[in-house]
Amino acid sequence: MTDDIDQRLISALMEDSRRSLKALAQISGLSSPSVAERLRRLEERGVLKGYTVDIDPRCFGYQLQAIVRIRPLPGQLQNVERQIQAIPEFTECDKVTGDDCFIARLHVRSMEQLDTLLDRLNTCAETNTAIVKKTPVKRRLPPMA
Repeated sequence: MTDDIDQRLISALMEDSRRSLKALAQISGLSSPSVAERLRRLEERGVLKGYTVDIDPRCFGYQLQAIVRIRPLPGQLQNVERQIQAIPEFTECDKVTGDDCFIARLHVRSMEQLDTLLDRLNTCAETNTAIVKKTPVKRRLPPMA
């Protein structure tokens, strides 16, 4: 699906999505127009879905991060999903197999805010919460080769 040059470009963009075409050309050994064409093809194929920034939520007062396992009560699956989507402090959520239907990441400013947000779900779901102490592995790509 991708060759070595594509993989070098993707890795470079994962490190810094603001790299210029000139910098990417130096990394890949291609010309800037060739890099632009490769990036366009990677975008068209859906390999590159977007370019983003990495923001530290603590800079906005979100001092706590929690992982929440959520088990909807019978008949409440869609309601729970809508509620999770409506609470902006939930920054990620996966629908999973097993006893819990959702595993979500939540950023809050305080334990009180955590309680308030989880109370909104308690009428339609059971929750199990773990506070994140440290993230030894940040989001990263699996091996491309």
